[in-house]
Amino acid sequence: MMLPIDPTQIDPDDIGEQQATLEMNHEEAIEHVREVFTDAGFGVPVEFSPSEMLNEKVDAGRDPYYVLGACNPEVADRALDASDNKLGALMPCNVVVWEEEPGVQRVYHVSIMRIARLVGMTPDDDVMADIVADTGEIVDEAFENL
Repeated sequence: MMLPIDPTQIDPDDIGEQQATLEMNHEEAIEHVREVFTDAGFGVPVEFSPSEMLNEKVDAGRDPYYVLGACNPEVADRALDASDNKLGALMPCNVVVWEEEPGVQRVYHVSIMRIARLVGMTPDDDVMADIVADTGEIVDEAFENL
């Protein structure tokens, strides 16, 4: 199967990639990220630990890895309208926290709004451009406060 886009040609900015390193333990990092994203205007309706599940189910031996599913309701509502409800398949926006080493956590996020537009799930129009800009500002604020 040929991919419709060449992943090697995608700039991290094209997908809204953001990363930060936190020097704290894993549980503190999760709490801090949750608080910062909530303060920026996101709710966190979904949370789970893939590492705990995989370690339990298949004895994966994974280091701590946690997913916070963040959602800004006003922007999510607009995005569902702009995408004829298709964007819901990518919701919520995930912010991932993984332990690189004890006391050092990586926080990682990509923009589902940018990715959806890139792969054609949403229109490439002014309405979606405004939604992408609005979510980008909120995520930028959160990352600045990490």
